Amino acid sequence: MSAPHLPKVAGIDSAVTASPHTVPPTPARTAPAQAPVPGPGSLIQDRLAGMVSDLTTLHELTERLARTGDLDASLHEFLRAGAALVGARRGLIVMEPSDGLGPTSTIGLGLGHADLGHIETVPRSATSYGRILDGLPDAHGGSEVLPEPDAPAGAGGFAAPVDPRHREVAARLGYAASYALPLTAEATGRLGAAVWLYDEQAEPNDRQRDLAGLYVRHAAEHLARMLEVERSRSRLAIVAEELLPSRLPRVPGVQLAARHHTGPLGGGDWYDALPLPEGALGLAVGSVTGSGPSAVAAMGRLRASLRAYAVMEGEDPVAVLSDLELLLRLTEPARSATALFAYCEPAQRKIILAGAGHTPPLLIGERRTEYVETSLSAPLGMLSCWEAPSVELDPAPGETVLLYTDGLLRRTGDPMDRAYARLHAAAAGVPRTARDDPAALCDHILRTVLPEKEPADLPEDIVLLAARFE
Repeated sequence: MSAPHLPKVAGIDSAVTASPHTVPPTPARTAPAQAPVPGPGSLIQDRLAGMVSDLTTLHELTERLARTGDLDASLHEFLRAGAALVGARRGLIVMEPSDGLGPTSTIGLGLGHADLGHIETVPRSATSYGRILDGLPDAHGGSEVLPEPDAPAGAGGFAAPVDPRHREVAARLGYAASYALPLTAEATGRLGAAVWLYDEQAEPNDRQRDLAGLYVRHAAEHLARMLEVERSRSRLAIVAEELLPSRLPRVPGVQLAARHHTGPLGGGDWYDALPLPEGALGLAVGSVTGSGPSAVAAMGRLRASLRAYAVMEGEDPVAVLSDLELLLRLTEPARSATALFAYCEPAQRKIILAGAGHTPPLLIGERRTEYVETSLSAPLGMLSCWEAPSVELDPAPGETVLLYTDGLLRRTGDPMDRAYARLHAAAAGVPRTARDDPAALCDHILRTVLPEKEPADLPEDIVLLAARFE
């Protein structure tokens, strides 16, 4: 009986000699049979099959990378694919663009925050990826095999004794070799370095090195594009934050808190709180249609205009929004916006508010949690002339009025009726200790309303403005 042949791998002849289970009788002497010699056609077919397999693998991995939508997801996918190509289980990538504009970050595969912290305690000059990041002339990446503790200097993949801290961290984390490659893009230069860690003294073979090199060259260009997108988003978010209040005013009789999260595309949600004559306070939230730089700029213009109208006639919220609608219709006829303005007298705990297509405020207290019934009205810029009646509200001592934009509801990914119910349930479940602190109340609602992983296709901003009346 002969043993079955192993499956054939492209480019490798897997024929093996069979080992009998019992010793057979000695056969008569015959001329030894010669194994068939594979012809040149068979070798060419094996090589072609191997090339097709490699190209298919690279195509699948690059397609997966191209489907990532942001820098963080791209880095995680890059690490995972690189580990599969070089046959490693763990690794890390350090982003340090050579232009110094950032962002800088370290992301691990199979490594926790504590593990990354241990690795960062190793002197950079003692690691191959560190020498790549420092731009040393002899730093081209490649394999480094840690020698055994009692091995002589220069053993393994090192030309000098291993740094004691490097050996200590390697022993703590359980890796014995590494393979590092630089990340360099044509347009941006050096982006950073990636290193994969082996549990044993091993290194990738020539085929794995070739595949990893091809993949890294393609991936670096994709990461460079994602880096530019991340920088653009960051700059837009900074501009949007600068257009909003740098701090909230202090008005006797009321405590204020606000939360603002810019969406990935940069939206036009905004809020404002400004002191008015005779101890009054104006509160406003709004949302401009669209996203990107144009929406952010329109948001800044709209907020500045509302502040002027509020100072002149803030005690009449309907007049404030009517003036704002007229300005929007004359200066930006192709754009619409929602807005809500509230004129507050903290000493009398009295609020007069009006809304233009905006989500209704939420009144949160010990004995009640309910939406304020604002009149139904169209957004600004949707009708030839906007006007809606105002609503008067008398919050009890200790109650909080929460103003917000619909981005909070849309980020849940639920239909609007279920999103409203989720927000109401979150507000009703605010702990007693958080009811006295509007900032803690906002944080509780954000944690409760939004899912742990928000839908990636929802670019809306989030705005919360809470006013607690004493």
